[in-house]
Amino acid sequence: MFGLRLAEGAELRPLEPWSAGEFAAHVDRVRGDLLPWIPFAKTVVDEESARAYLQGYAERQAAGGGRIFGIWIDGELSGGTLFREFDAEAGVCEVGVWMGAAGRGRGLVTRAVRHMIDWAVRTRGIARVEWRCDPGNERSAAAARRLGFTLEATLRSAYVLDGRRRDVQVWALLAEEWPA
Repeated sequence: MFGLRLAEGAELRPLEPWSAGEFAAHVDRVRGDLLPWIPFAKTVVDEESARAYLQGYAERQAAGGGRIFGIWIDGELSGGTLFREFDAEAGVCEVGVWMGAAGRGRGLVTRAVRHMIDWAVRTRGIARVEWRCDPGNERSAAAARRLGFTLEATLRSAYVLDGRRRDVQVWALLAEEWPA
């Protein structure tokens, strides 16, 4: 299996259905950090639901769509990144991220997403990378800014989480804005 070193003791690796137990345990550990922002924090509640979630990404990856990665710190799954959407034909993808409180502040999410964007733009020919987050998620917006994304819009009442309508910010980065 491959891993991409992000820093001393930290690496980015694919999350696969066979790692459902580890993923379920991770979500259980960081659920409180994720609940306000990440829908899977409510739906991944045991190994079976974790396997179904990861299997969905495995099927999307096989079809040329989304994919999901974990960030391991000192051997423990601590966060992750994903291509929530990936449409090479249209030239558009969306990245997403999460990190438990214990792994924050080390720049690991930023480094991981840099690698993902570089691959998407240079290898797959993606023209537009999107980042979407709740306007109240200041950490997510700050990460988008650090990576060079531009805030394009706030879509009002665009999705439902916990039974209430939420706004979503749309950030974007164009291939020609990505450093050579």
